Formats: sequence, C-alpha cells, structure tokens
Amino acid sequence: MLDMKFVRDNLDVVRTMLKNRNNPLSLDNFVELEKKRRDLLNESEQLKNQRNATSKKIGAMKKAGEDTAAISAEVRAIGDKISDIDKNLREVEENLRDILLHIPNIPKADVPIGKDETFNPEIRRVGEPRKFDFTPKAHWEIGTDLNILDADRAAKVTGARFTFYRGLGARLERACINFMMDLHANKHGYTEMLAPYIVNKDSMIGTGQLPKFAEDMFKVEGLDYYLVPTAEVPTTNYHRDEILSAENLPEYYSCYTACFRAEAGSAGRDTRGLIRQHQFNKVELIKFTTPETSWDELESMVAAAEDVLKILEIPYRVVLLCTGDMSFTSAKTYDIEVWMPAQNKYREISSCSNCTDYQARRANIKFRRDNKSKPEFVHTLNGSGIAVGRTVAAILENYQQADGSVKIPKALVPYMGVEIIK
Repeated sequence: MLDMKFVRDNLDVVRTMLKNRNNPLSLDNFVELEKKRRDLLNESEQLKNQRNATSKKIGAMKKAGEDTAAISAEVRAIGDKISDIDKNLREVEENLRDILLHIPNIPKADVPIGKDETFNPEIRRVGEPRKFDFTPKAHWEIGTDLNILDADRAAKVTGARFTFYRGLGARLERACINFMMDLHANKHGYTEMLAPYIVNKDSMIGTGQLPKFAEDMFKVEGLDYYLVPTAEVPTTNYHRDEILSAENLPEYYSCYTACFRAEAGSAGRDTRGLIRQHQFNKVELIKFTTPETSWDELESMVAAAEDVLKILEIPYRVVLLCTGDMSFTSAKTYDIEVWMPAQNKYREISSCSNCTDYQARRANIKFRRDNKSKPEFVHTLNGSGIAVGRTVAAILENYQQADGSVKIPKALVPYMGVEIIK
C-alpha cells in the first residue's frame, strides 16, 4: 500500500492516478478521517500533559498532608477520557488502513495513460507466425481429437473450466513445468521453491489480493485460508515481517504451483480450452531487490520469461500495459503475448511487474544496508515464467500437423521421451 503521509501530502497526485487507472475510489473520507486522527492525537497529547501535571500536584499535596481525593478523581476522569480517545483513534486508524488497502500503486512516469488494453503499446515482436497449408485447429479440438485433453469429464467431476489431461497430454504439461523450472534455476539463477497451495488472510493482504479482490478467490469454508491464485502470494510472503540484509539482495525465487481463480466477471470469455481455467499450473518468478536496482531487475525478469518461448520457438510479442490495464499492485507491467494460430492473434502468457515498495509495505518486508542503517522497504517483483496451460495450448496450435498430430519442441523431447503426439 501507499504510505499514509504520502497520500495526505499528495492528494492531487493520488486522485489523478486513480482517474488514470479508471478507479472510482473517492478520497474524501480519507481526508475527513485523517483530520479526525490528527485532532484525536492532539487532544490525547494535551490530556496526557494535563494528567502528568495534575499527578505531580498529588505528590506535593500528600507531602503537605492535604486531602487528595478530589484531585485524584480528576486524574481518573482524565484517564477515562484518554481511554475513550484511544478507542476512537484505533477505530479511525483501522478505517484509514482499510482505505489505504483499496488504493492501488502509483504507476511509473513512463507508463502510458489509457483506459484498456487497446492503449498498450507494442515493444517488440519475436519470431514469425507459421504459414499453414491447412486450416489450423484450436488447441481444444486438437487435444480432444488426440484424446489428451478431456473437458467433458472434468465438467462432470467438478464443473466448467476444468480439464483432465490424459497420456501424453499430461506428460506435456509436466514436461513444460520441469523445463521451465530447470531453465530458471540453471540459467537465470533463481532458487527453486515449492510452496503451500493454501495461504492465510494476512498473506493475501500482503500481496494485494485482499480486501479488494475477495470475489476472485477460492476461500476454504470456515477458515481464514485461501487457495493460492498464483505462487506470487506464498513466495512473496515468505519474507513477510522480516528485515533482509542488503548483501543478500537481490533474492530470486522460482516457484511452481497449481493456481486457483474464481474468474469472477469473466462470464462468456474463453469458455473453451486452456486459456481461462479455474485451476491451472504456473511457474512464477519472484524478486526482492533494493529500490535503485528494481527497474533493471524488471527488464531481466521479462528476458527470463521470454527465454522460455525463444527456446520453444513459439512466436510472441511484448507489450507495455497502460494505466487502465495494469494490475492493482504494479507500478509497471510488461505482458508477453504468445501467437495462437487458430485465433489469429496474440494472447497473454506472462505478466511481469515491478510492485516497488507497495507489497513490501503491506507485508512489512524490509532490508538494512548495513548494521548502522535504518531499515527500508524492499522492492518486490513478480512475473509468470510462464503460464503452463497456455504454453501447452500454444504448443498444440503452433506445432500441429496436417494429419492431426503435434510435433514436440526440440527442447521438450528429453522431458517427453517422444518427438510427436499422434
């Protein structure tokens, strides 16, 4: 979240940011509560000074043998007033914190202003889309025809937007996970992690999913536990309430998890196939850095995610998200979009974001430059390295053959043990 003092001293900046993000949040209540908070603090301080001065009189009166009953009653009355003020102050501060938790991050100055994805500038394209001498099929058709994907039985077992992977389909998904984890650990220097799939409420608040996006999460009934929407949540909270040493930064983590999302508000979108599932697999990249290095670290994170598609030889492009399309916690986000022949368009397969100190302030993650330095908030970054189900979909569509079979990208053959699915 943003620092309360920053919001108080830069109301116009924050209001402009909310407008650019198409966020309807009003700051009027924040202004009223902040004034009330300061008034209560001043009143409490004055009463404490009065109580201290009066208490000193009691000592002098006792030494002089005077009756202190009346003045002692006055001190107790002042103490009761202070208790009432402190109770009101806690309530005001809780309300202020709730408002702060609903204010998104400030975008970096070079982020384009725009209302939706149509305002996202393209940064680069890599690879040429394949020219087919037949009409390419959608990945769900290919998967059904090859008997490696089964959405119908998954709908029977669970519901819509779930999929069974079968045979070489299941092996392809697993191969992609292993390939990505090996690549990021061995080539890009990420520490491999395997995290819990269930996290508590504090973790969801720490990375910004709560309180604003509660309807998008799967909550465990009767408990303050949630299924992870992405490995960003458990892995970022790995260092919650800690002070890291600057000499150990940056920290790189690569974490595979299954991800669970309610996809609230997405009715009618991508109802077929692997693009928008309630449960999917993803390899996530997480970084903890110093403020002065975080922007370079964002560029290297994007490069690591791109490397997956370069090695798999699948065409893609990189776009910079505008203010109206970027995530709540991000200060700058690049999307990597993979070419999907059946749709004749690029589709998102990774988002890489620098959240600056926004998540760190929520999760209380700091670092100390040396033993004499005051702790500072780290900068956190996260990115898909990459979404596994969408990678499988891209492989099926880009590597499909006229006879209905699918070639395996060369980099995955050692993981698959076969060169073709037929």
